[in-house]
Amino acid sequence: MQSMTLPASIASDVARALAEDLNNQRPEVGDITAALIPSDHQVKATIITREDCILCGTDWAQATFEQVNPELIVNWQANDGQRCEANSVLCTISGSARSILTAERTALNFLQTLSATATTTAHYVKLLEGSGITLLDTRKTIPGLRLAQKYAVTCGGGKNHRVGLYDAFLIKENHILACGSIHNAVAQARANVPGKTIEVEVETLDELAQAIDARADIVMLDNFNDEMLSQAIKINQKKVKLEVSGNITDRKLTKLREFGIDFVSSGALTKDLQSIDLSLRIK
Repeated sequence: MQSMTLPASIASDVARALAEDLNNQRPEVGDITAALIPSDHQVKATIITREDCILCGTDWAQATFEQVNPELIVNWQANDGQRCEANSVLCTISGSARSILTAERTALNFLQTLSATATTTAHYVKLLEGSGITLLDTRKTIPGLRLAQKYAVTCGGGKNHRVGLYDAFLIKENHILACGSIHNAVAQARANVPGKTIEVEVETLDELAQAIDARADIVMLDNFNDEMLSQAIKINQKKVKLEVSGNITDRKLTKLREFGIDFVSSGALTKDLQSIDLSLRIK
């Protein structure tokens, strides 16, 4: 993944989440409920998935337990990207009962959210299997969890679109209006930062023709219906890479297999989440 420093991101993601939960206090002060338990009480706990999923977020969960109490021992029975069946054990945690319960919700939040993205991505990838179409994510991510969710997409078998505003051009309607035309926007992009991928989002066949003429690298066809897609393929003649986006559903993905496009991008992978049902239980 371009320009990503994931290990540092994991540590900061977890520190921020724990500070939010503990009101920036030490665990023994910030968790007033866990303080009801004797400080020397040692236990063993398991995290279980209640539904089939593609696991993701183990490093975030691991970092959570370590930041709360580095003496906790965590043994993982599954790895990121692995398909896990309902009711299977994902990991065991041994050590202070107080510490395990303090870390519980934060660890599960990361695992449930990132596994949701990975699981949805894997489902979409399966629907596109054999078509030659690459599934991409978008920047429609949970604020503060961009790198984590984009990592989760890769665990599900998808690919990353641009990470942020800095690593590729995506010229949209408002950019085009402000620059005066698609041609002007593409030319300025090429002059400003040579070598960066230039993608143009279009809403009409005329705009597609303009983007092809401007020599964009990729053209995103936004909410094109089947008839417009067919015409777009004929107009393009493989001159540029074509990406389809907008209201991506299972039915639409199955239909898109019939068209000669290169990419499908979907914000649903990272924003329309149904968290995976996980639970932590002390034995």
